[in-house]
Amino acid sequence: MAVASVMNQHIVLFGLGHLGYRVAQKLHEMGENVAVLEINLGTHTTSAARDMGIPVIQADARQPGALESANIKDARTIILASQNDAMNLQIALKARSLNPKIQVVIRIFDEDFAHALQDQFGFIALSATEMAAPVFAAAAAGADVTSPISIEGQLLGLARVTITPNSVFDNKTVGYIEDNYHLNIVLVRHDHQSEMHPTDSQKIQAGDTLAVLGGPEQLAHLVHDNE
Repeated sequence: MAVASVMNQHIVLFGLGHLGYRVAQKLHEMGENVAVLEINLGTHTTSAARDMGIPVIQADARQPGALESANIKDARTIILASQNDAMNLQIALKARSLNPKIQVVIRIFDEDFAHALQDQFGFIALSATEMAAPVFAAAAAGADVTSPISIEGQLLGLARVTITPNSVFDNKTVGYIEDNYHLNIVLVRHDHQSEMHPTDSQKIQAGDTLAVLGGPEQLAHLVHDNE
């Protein structure tokens, strides 16, 4: 099992309830390094996370030294997945004070409050449905994603993904990505020029930014494979 205190460029997750566990599970499937902080141990989610090799630390992340035990200063992202909006915000602000560059993905029940957090602090604030776990994971991995919405019974989200220099998608076509990941690329931005509804034959290059519409699972897989 990994040791949280020596992790680097990892993801810290606070709150191992139903949503938190699903997010941890998805991140593990994506090959991400995750450290968990949880106040109440002894639940089946704790043992299940540890069985995956994820370090779980019993700590209230609001208390001195708790975030440091997960090496927050070297983490790239923190996910706040508890059911308490105020607690999530307290920890988010503390994490940002310890690591000004950390990306914050926060579970918020109040939509107006969520928009305010995004505007004021640049946090990624997402809704709390269990179905959104892959979206939380995709956001933590680096995608700019929206909360999923239901269209004709299908859960869909919109993600902004920038193709990395060594991405498997460099020099692939729009059609290749859409067919293999079962999603829709609705915009490609290349050299400061944006093209809506690109053709299947259009080539994607490193540095391009894509606006992608798809299910949470498909978006999470796309983000993972782009790393």
